[in-house]
Amino acid sequence: MSEPLTKVDSAVEGLPESPVKEKAGHRRASSHVAGVASVKDMWETKTPLAVAKETQQTGWKINTSATSVEDRDILDKPLVTPLVRAIELHFKHGVVVTARNRTGVTIKDALTAIHRQYKKRTDDELGEPYLKGFEWVPDHEEYAETPEKQKEKQDDWQQLYIHLSSTPGVSNSGGKKKKKEKNAE
Repeated sequence: MSEPLTKVDSAVEGLPESPVKEKAGHRRASSHVAGVASVKDMWETKTPLAVAKETQQTGWKINTSATSVEDRDILDKPLVTPLVRAIELHFKHGVVVTARNRTGVTIKDALTAIHRQYKKRTDDELGEPYLKGFEWVPDHEEYAETPEKQKEKQDDWQQLYIHLSSTPGVSNSGGKKKKKEKNAE
């Protein structure tokens, strides 16, 4: 068995090792869209959020589809500016839902997340079935410099509070203006 090998045997010939593949860092790099940050990034940079005014007094019932809103044009507008990928929506009775969209959370995304939570509830089960609006608390709250208050501020920074109403309360701020008729005399 001392005859030379005719086929290449990598164990005997010592061929160079195959290149080691480097591990990819984060798998979801393709899900990041330019100009859309996470709410956590907004906290770190202390960038304030502004809730879209169109979300106030929509008259939308939370156990109906998001497309049942009277003014459907508002559905494609961003929920908050600057754009965020996901944001937690808190109800006063403790329920938390998360609205997500990798290109920026829209009003429709928020309404759909709320609807998913309440779509099987009847009107009788809901004490306040109409969306009154969203609130970003750090916009008007003052926080002390204690560590507990700073933690509370950080939590408030990364979420919106949902306010409900027992009446539809549709606002008259939108809509078309009537044309005045001119007398042709």
